[in-house]
Amino acid sequence: MNHTWYVTFEVPRSGTTVQRRSPRLTKTFETEAEARDFARTKFDSGLVVTAGTIIPHLPRRAIPSEEIPIWLESGHTPEPKDGDNAPEPRWPTTKTD
Repeated sequence: MNHTWYVTFEVPRSGTTVQRRSPRLTKTFETEAEARDFARTKFDSGLVVTAGTIIPHLPRRAIPSEEIPIWLESGHTPEPKDGDNAPEPRWPTTKTD
């Protein structure tokens, strides 16, 4: 199996005094559609959810929790906002001798 998507979600606290080391779990998926379906069930139950592609899968995508509703409703990955791309190099691109 070649998993390319992940969904991370918060684990509800059980009410015990013992703190878990990490209150989040991550599950991986082969397709964006599978990841979206899983994320929707966790989001609909009130959990904080994030998602994205697993490195080295390209194009790299990261969907933060505040964009999950848009991702779930749109049926596709949100486009990067201006400024989210790597800056253009500020050095000359031609070689000089």
